[in-house]
Amino acid sequence: MLRDPLSPHPERQIERELLRHLPTSGRQAVVLTGMRRSGKSTLQQQLQQRLGSGVRINLEDTRLFGLSPADFPSLLSLLDADWPNQPVFLDEVQEVEGWERLVRTLLDRGRFVCVTGSNASLLERELGSKLTGRHRSFEVMPFSYREFLTFTGLEPGAASLLGFLDDGGFPLALSERDPAVLRELLRDVVQRDIAVRHSLRTTRHLMNLTLFLLANTGLPFSLQGLTKSLAIPTVPQTSRAIEQLQDAYLLFAVQKWSNSFRKRVVSPAKYYAVDNGLRRANSPQATTDLGHRLENTIYLALRASGESVHYAGERDRWECDFVTPTAAIQVCAGLNDHNRERELRGAAAAANLQGRRARILTLDQSDRLEMDGVSVEVLPAWRWLLAADVIG
Repeated sequence: MLRDPLSPHPERQIERELLRHLPTSGRQAVVLTGMRRSGKSTLQQQLQQRLGSGVRINLEDTRLFGLSPADFPSLLSLLDADWPNQPVFLDEVQEVEGWERLVRTLLDRGRFVCVTGSNASLLERELGSKLTGRHRSFEVMPFSYREFLTFTGLEPGAASLLGFLDDGGFPLALSERDPAVLRELLRDVVQRDIAVRHSLRTTRHLMNLTLFLLANTGLPFSLQGLTKSLAIPTVPQTSRAIEQLQDAYLLFAVQKWSNSFRKRVVSPAKYYAVDNGLRRANSPQATTDLGHRLENTIYLALRASGESVHYAGERDRWECDFVTPTAAIQVCAGLNDHNRERELRGAAAAANLQGRRARILTLDQSDRLEMDGVSVEVLPAWRWLLAADVIG
């Protein structure tokens, strides 16, 4: 049995797909980042079990409140006495100032180290200043569609995909079947991971921006437009809020593809939610909104694959939901007489930009069509999601 004095109570678990990509040895710290409740601690625990030894310390534990660099020598002495040469697993390191010094010392002493954290820019800044070249970062997301199937026992297909689009992949929410869990989670992230950390006096504008972007995933918005529409005092305030939402892994921005760096920067961005269940619980839609939910799921799978992702288009001519280095991908619930030409034209035009393959992902259609000399493959999204790889 592993000696694990400060680990949380276990929840129902499945083995996470990312586990097979995590190093189990070496002189680089393994850093697991992601939104709270996305499964970082569980994945860390699974890595510890794979190694078969180690000590895990939850730095959010109230018994460690006030831990500071002045306490590191005592902590190191305790580790050397009770767990000599064993791997060390530190959970939620952003709770302790100077944690990167502790990690560096453990690495210098030949320890394998794995840490988790819930703030992207904080981790990036501290890792870059103290652990340059001595860490490997992996992003932990809520369950993928494959993991959702394993967790729920459902069979692959359009029906289970619809369930995934409704419920999302946060393990606790799937276990309790209560959307209130996801509403409380959003409040926790906004209050604890953003407002407290950035000393915000009020969260009214931040919460309004969050709810608006959750309700309008996949649509392009400029900073100026968001500022005016939501009555936020200044554009820089809107920009900072979006950075904070991304740092907390609530939302992700996708820029427009262009050969010009300036055009990429100034073009409106599209925003996607970390999880469809979280999105649905906090932004009830009057319509089924199936196309946008499916598009959000495809984006998350592309992000998890490690490919760079943009959208592309020419005003009043065509638009393509996603372009990666190898593919142009359109997403729609289904092809019909009303949208067939638009979806095909967008996929074909984006494919012609740099010789990408063209695809249209739908709920449950298969076909091969042609537009402007480009062959466009139509695939059921659930089949594509089963083939997507997660590399962190």
